[in-house]
Amino acid sequence: MDLKDQLKNLFPDHEVQEEKEEILDAKDTLWIQDDPLICKYEKRKGKPITIIEGYTGATQDFKILAKEIKQLLGVGGSFKNEQIIIQGDYRTQIMDYLKDKGFKTKRVGG
Repeated sequence: MDLKDQLKNLFPDHEVQEEKEEILDAKDTLWIQDDPLICKYEKRKGKPITIIEGYTGATQDFKILAKEIKQLLGVGGSFKNEQIIIQGDYRTQIMDYLKDKGFKTKRVGG
């Protein structure tokens, strides 16, 4: 006897509703803004980093975007002070990815 049968025995009047699983693409859930995201290059302690800033949507959406970028590139990074910090100089790959997602980007520095 599985869990559904046990629940049916406990609650005979309850009707089971079929749940629809909706898999939302991250492109559908992220808020696309009109202003461009700023993608800049810096060196901190002699190591190159790429910084993405200027997102005006929800912080949680920006965190999801940071995770996607890190997974795409296979590199480390973090989300601090409304900025995505990626280890290494990946401006071109990040800008291409963001353009494919529908964001406008602006290259700053170096």
